[in-house]
Amino acid sequence: MTLMREARDYLTHHDRAERAKMTPEAQLWASSETMRLTARLTQIMAWLLIQKAVHAGEISRADAASAEHRLSGQEVCDTNGCLDEVVLQPKLVELLDRSHRLYQRVARLDSMLDSVA
Repeated sequence: MTLMREARDYLTHHDRAERAKMTPEAQLWASSETMRLTARLTQIMAWLLIQKAVHAGEISRADAASAEHRLSGQEVCDTNGCLDEVVLQPKLVELLDRSHRLYQRVARLDSMLDSVA
C-alpha cells in the first residue's frame, strides 16, 4: 500500500512539472513507463485481493488458482522497458524498480498456486 500511495502522490503532484522539462521523446517514454507502473500495481493489488478473499473464506484456494484469478500482464509488467535508453525522472525510475521487484515476488508466490490446482 505504501508503494501505491507513493506512486499516486508522485503522479498527482510531481510528474507533470518534471515532464515539462523533458524532451518530447523522453515525455513519450515517461508516459509509457508510467502506464507500466500503473499496470504492475493494478495486477499486484488484484492478486492480493484474491488472496485476501481466500483467507477470509470467500473463495476456495482452488478457485484462486484458476487462470482468471492469477497474476497476469507478464508481457508488460515483467520487463524494465526503456530505462537504459532514456533519462527519466529519478523518482519514476525508483518507483518502476520497486514495482518491478514487487511484481516478481508476487509472480513467485503466484507460481506456488500451481501445486494447489
